Amino acid sequence: MIEAPVSIEHDPRLYNADLAPTTPAHRTWTTYNYIALWFSMSMEVTTYMLASSLIAGGMNWVQAVGTILLGNLIVLIPMILNAHAGAKYGIPFPVFVRASFGTRGANIPALLRAIVACGWFGIQSWIGGQSIAAMVNVLWPATAAQPAVLWVCFLGFWLLNMYVVWRGVESIRFLQSFSAPFLLVMSLVLLAYMTVKAGGFGPMLSAPSRFTSTGAFLHFFFPMLTAMVGYWATLSLNIPDFTRYAKSQESQIVGQAFGLPVAMTLYSFIGIACTSASTVVFGEPIWSPITLLGRFHQPFVAFLALISILIATLNVNIGANVVSPSNDFSNLAPRYISFRTGGLITGFLGLAMMPWKLMASFGNYIFGWLVGYSGLLGPVAGIMVADYFLIRRTQLSVSDLYRRNGIYEYSAGINPRALIALATGVIAALIGLFVPSLRFLYDYAWFVGFFLSAAIYVILMRAQKMGVSC
Repeated sequence: MIEAPVSIEHDPRLYNADLAPTTPAHRTWTTYNYIALWFSMSMEVTTYMLASSLIAGGMNWVQAVGTILLGNLIVLIPMILNAHAGAKYGIPFPVFVRASFGTRGANIPALLRAIVACGWFGIQSWIGGQSIAAMVNVLWPATAAQPAVLWVCFLGFWLLNMYVVWRGVESIRFLQSFSAPFLLVMSLVLLAYMTVKAGGFGPMLSAPSRFTSTGAFLHFFFPMLTAMVGYWATLSLNIPDFTRYAKSQESQIVGQAFGLPVAMTLYSFIGIACTSASTVVFGEPIWSPITLLGRFHQPFVAFLALISILIATLNVNIGANVVSPSNDFSNLAPRYISFRTGGLITGFLGLAMMPWKLMASFGNYIFGWLVGYSGLLGPVAGIMVADYFLIRRTQLSVSDLYRRNGIYEYSAGINPRALIALATGVIAALIGLFVPSLRFLYDYAWFVGFFLSAAIYVILMRAQKMGVSC
């Protein structure tokens, strides 16, 4: 059920046009739109690299596909649960999270989500810069020995993203209709080419797992499963930013339940197969498609493929990594920070996070970046789901979300119980990074944070209702 819009007596410190509940006129997204959204966001280089890292790490193709499918089915659960409030009340993530963290405390999880998005913005910009540099190298081979070319291309692509943000997201909407299909077609061309070079699917997919025991496999499997969940841990929080435009709950539930696992598994298979083929053809697993294309001696094919990567990267970077953090930064001071200003802040923080280091190897990408930030966002997701479904039974007062001294005021606008649950979950999830004997907690970072924070939050909130001081 979708709630009818209400007349809001809002506090200007908590409200602007971008954060306001959507009206029926804005709720136009159908099941198809959500399927298209997930296919558009899944058909990107980082998905390919996520899948190919499993092969580079030692899995065979069956193990890799199974890991990806399982991870996406798991993250689909909090995705749909958190999406419910967006579709029902028409509110974005930074407003929704006020119910659990308080009208001021909501800035903490919103900033955590925004900072991670800034990191992704930087990563996508780095990939785009690499694509441009690779195209330059195809046209002028002599530039391959000049590292400065890569940095110029990276900064140039970053500036292009900033220009699009300044012009507004609508300026790239026309790309969304064909960028993902174009990338899919070019990826299939790459797959076909690598299949021929490898001598067919048989040799390409016959490579055995490099794990010699079940224990060795599981030691790699569980952190990778956490990384699979962590890959969309960001969207599992801010999915209300998209479902607030849904025509119905059914539209977003069916669209996401089909779109996310199917799109991720299908496109991931291409990355898995191409990386397996690279082992046959070049004697080593090449996890980056840009590096793989650089090994080609057909300039036209490589150039066309790199163009498709560039278009898709620009599309995904704006759609997935600007919309949410811009809203989150705007939530800090709605009167002073517009969507455009929030987008510019996102871009500069993305630079400051040094994406070239995060993408230096598949180990940095998986175990440093994906698993690491999942320990920050898992606890937030756990608290949001627990508050909305277990504490409030999906009932929110929309007007109180936009004003001070309402039911979400807690203590000076901050819910201390949510902060205690958040801190406990984050510490438990990340402590294994610093204490070797507790490494298993880090390997399961998202799961540890999600369930621990959710449990502690429910206990503290119910104790507060019973009059017990926490």
